[in-house]
Amino acid sequence: MEDIGKSMKEALKSAQCEDRLTVGVYESAKIMNDDPDSVSFCVLATDEEWECDIALQIHFTLIQSFCFDNNISIVRVSDMQRLTEVVGDKAGELEDAHCCLITNPADGSWEDPALEKMHLFCEQSRSMNDWVPEITLPER
Repeated sequence: MEDIGKSMKEALKSAQCEDRLTVGVYESAKIMNDDPDSVSFCVLATDEEWECDIALQIHFTLIQSFCFDNNISIVRVSDMQRLTEVVGDKAGELEDAHCCLITNPADGSWEDPALEKMHLFCEQSRSMNDWVPEITLPER
């Protein structure tokens, strides 16, 4: 499981370096609405502080449904602070890291082994009826 967390971290960092990472529930929803075919992967994050936020849970339900309908791989991360550290700015601060999307490059000419590993992990999880598997991002 730690290996999957490392792959997710690598995929997020790679997407961020290539400007293919979108962070934020509303920003992600906009991309999903405008160009769903460009979305490759979705990460949902929450922690104990946000677990009881009904509005966020409704957003998550809608995003999950959209991902299922559009064959987009999706995982959950239970440590939003850790996700913020991975995808945030140098200070590790982001307003809304509850949802992160990785989009395909415009030219379609790349292969990301870490992202491919994540897609395979999600496919295997779905075959075991785990539709939104939860992963743990490794510490630095």
